[in-house]
Amino acid sequence: MPTADFVTGLKCRVCGKLYPKAPINFCTDDFGPLEVAYDLDRARQVLGRDKIARRPRAMWRYRELLPLDGEPSVGPQVGCTPLIRADRLADALGVDRLWIKNDAVNFPTLSFKDRVVAVALSKAREFGMRTVGCASTGNLANSVAAQAAQAGLDTVILVPADLEKAKIFGTAVYGAKVISVTGTYDEVNRLCTQIALKYGWGFVNVNLRPFYAEGSKSMGFEIAEDLGWRFPQHVVCPMAGGALVGKIHKAFTELHATGLVSQPVTTKMWGAQATGCNPISDCVKSNRERHKPVRKPDTICKSLAIGDPADGYFAAKLIRDSGGWAEDASDDEIVDGMLLLARTEGVFAETAGGTTVAVARKLIEAGRLPRDEEIVLCVTGNGLKTQDAVFEAVERPAVIKPSLAAFEELAGVVGEPVLA
Repeated sequence: MPTADFVTGLKCRVCGKLYPKAPINFCTDDFGPLEVAYDLDRARQVLGRDKIARRPRAMWRYRELLPLDGEPSVGPQVGCTPLIRADRLADALGVDRLWIKNDAVNFPTLSFKDRVVAVALSKAREFGMRTVGCASTGNLANSVAAQAAQAGLDTVILVPADLEKAKIFGTAVYGAKVISVTGTYDEVNRLCTQIALKYGWGFVNVNLRPFYAEGSKSMGFEIAEDLGWRFPQHVVCPMAGGALVGKIHKAFTELHATGLVSQPVTTKMWGAQATGCNPISDCVKSNRERHKPVRKPDTICKSLAIGDPADGYFAAKLIRDSGGWAEDASDDEIVDGMLLLARTEGVFAETAGGTTVAVARKLIEAGRLPRDEEIVLCVTGNGLKTQDAVFEAVERPAVIKPSLAAFEELAGVVGEPVLA
């Protein structure tokens, strides 16, 4: 049965109006965002755990719940990153059961954005698009450039001019046309919207956004499968545009609706942001219905620095409705979180990962996240992309002469040597 048979179209998240599958991202009646709708009853008839287990270890093992008309033409190896039992970090945070969903090792560009881009570019090819692009704070740019190169698509990528050099290099190396814009991410995104409307190009987080966002669900599918087809009690997610936290929860809902997980969805969702750009966490903590845009983000965590998040309202509502909460971390706390994760679990995460660890620590210490319940932390990108953030916090190597005596003096070796 073709994958398309399970997709009923696009649905407005505000009024519920249905639209056909097309490169559009908002409702013409109320400008509400569109998302992909599925016939989950039909999917339930054909999906089963054994069927999924026989498929290759990639995100496409859940293809009936992803919005393509056929087989993926981009990113066939993306996904199925490790879920790590993080006992040493759990001890440091004072909790019983802790897991790290580690998308810092995703293929091909070491971030969860590889998931959403694989879906968006596969869909762009189905729509017959030849030029694709995005507005990005870094990870998305890397992934669009890499996967578009593999797909033979022309690529135009717009980024804020103050983006980390490593992320600009990690985009340009794939041959993409990279344009730095002197403005915030939100200003860059508005420009991309104008370009997409005028030229009909496939901007993954603009006119392809409904399809693109569905790729994030694969993180939730994998978490549940790797836990033995069950849901964790708590999931802590970093938030930029706010889509990831909602799509992981949507994944759990769809797994239950299709019978793959019999357990009801009671997972509490928790959101993490940087204090220098915290529109969603501020909204939750202030008990407001809608977020206040941050006009000038000021944080080392560039990947989360979206001042006016597209899914901000929905993320805040979901967090509250699920029984979770949101919090934010200062730049110093973010660096401490990166170092703690690296030194306890050997996972070098970018600043967004440091934000997630730091926020989890604050929520635990505040008594909001229970110490005796199961927690999953989502790490979404690799620390090699944001080395500058921790460069000054890491001790420089000592320099000695090439002699055993010099080594022993430095190392403070005591006791008798072991003789063969």
